[in-house]
Amino acid sequence: MNSQTPIAGDFLSLLDIHKLVPMRTATSPAAPTQTQATTVFAFHFAEGVMMAGDRRATAGNVIVTDKVDKVIEIDAASLLAIAGVPATAFEMARVLQISFEYYRRSQLQPLSLQAKVRALARLLRENLPMTMQGVGVVVPLFATLDQSATPAKPQIYFYDPLGAQFQATDHVASGSGSGTIRSIMSFQEQYGNPKPSQMNLKEAVRFALRLLMVASEFDSATGGVNPVTDTYATIKLLRSTGVETITDKQQADLLK
Repeated sequence: MNSQTPIAGDFLSLLDIHKLVPMRTATSPAAPTQTQATTVFAFHFAEGVMMAGDRRATAGNVIVTDKVDKVIEIDAASLLAIAGVPATAFEMARVLQISFEYYRRSQLQPLSLQAKVRALARLLRENLPMTMQGVGVVVPLFATLDQSATPAKPQIYFYDPLGAQFQATDHVASGSGSGTIRSIMSFQEQYGNPKPSQMNLKEAVRFALRLLMVASEFDSATGGVNPVTDTYATIKLLRSTGVETITDKQQADLLK
C-alpha cells in the first residue's frame, strides 16, 4: 500500500496526507498566560457512567469564566472530559467528533471501542511538542460504550499528557481539584454506604455535586457548585442506551 494512501475511514490519516494535522505550533517567550480548565471526574454508578466537571476556567490567579462546559458529547455513545488548556482540548474534541462521524458514514458502521480510545491517544501524541514545552497540555478523561457486550457496557479511560491510555475500573479524576475528589471517591468506594458503584441516579448526582463543593474549598481553580448564585456543574450520563444530560434545574431540584 502506498504510504500516502489513507486507511479506509481514517480521518486523521486523511488530514496527514493534506498537511492539515491539527494542534502543531511554535511557542514564544512572550506567550500570554494560558487559560486552564479544571476539574473533571467520572465514576461507575448503578446505571452506567457519570462524568462531571465544574465550569471554572482560570489564567494564573485570574478567573476567566465560570461558564465553561468541560464534558463534551463526541457522539451518541462517547463523552470527553477536558482538564488543561481549553483551546487545545476543544480542538481535540472537534477533530474526534468529525473523525468518528467520518468513519461512520464512510464505513457504514461506528468505530470500535479500542479504535475510539486510540484516536484520542493519537491526538495527544501529536500534541507532544506543545506538551513538552508546557504549552497546550491536556489530561482528558474519555467514556464510551463497549458494543461487544450485551447490553452495551459503558467504560472509562484516562490518559497522561503524552497519550498513554488506561482503563478506570471504578473512578478517576483529572485537573487541579482531582486529588481531593479521588480521595473522597476512594473512601466512599471502600467504606461508604452506598458505594458509588451502587448509587442510583439521584444519589450519584448529589454525590457528584458535593464532590465539587468540597474540592472548591481546597482548590481556588475549581469553581464548585453554589445554588445561591445558580452555579452548577456539567453532568452527563453514559448508559447502555447512550448519552444523557443532567440540566441545571435537575441539579437544583436534587440539592434541595
